[in-house]
Amino acid sequence: MKTRVFAAGILVLAVMAGCAGNRQETVDAEGNYVAPASIYSVMDSTSLVYTDVAAGSPLNDNPWRWLGFLLHPVGQVLDYGVNRPVYSLTSHMPYLFGYTSEDAMLDSQRR
Repeated sequence: MKTRVFAAGILVLAVMAGCAGNRQETVDAEGNYVAPASIYSVMDSTSLVYTDVAAGSPLNDNPWRWLGFLLHPVGQVLDYGVNRPVYSLTSHMPYLFGYTSEDAMLDSQRR
């Protein structure tokens, strides 16, 4: 009897899980179905390979992204001009500056 109840419970859970799909259908002003730009999830790292990015992107991109593009060279100059020399200097006297093995590992991954 317990086996039948357990099997019936598993069957009910399987049927409920199978029906719980994520259907995201979009319609236009006339009520017609509009196909998505891609069948792939935006969280899928390979979706950019199979998707027309321009079709899925908004018309006006976020202005902070453009500011990030402009400031990226400034960050690179600060990294190579300040951060990496400080790591190099402190690695020669780890007991004085508290340079740990984790710092050495992170520094070695950047090269």
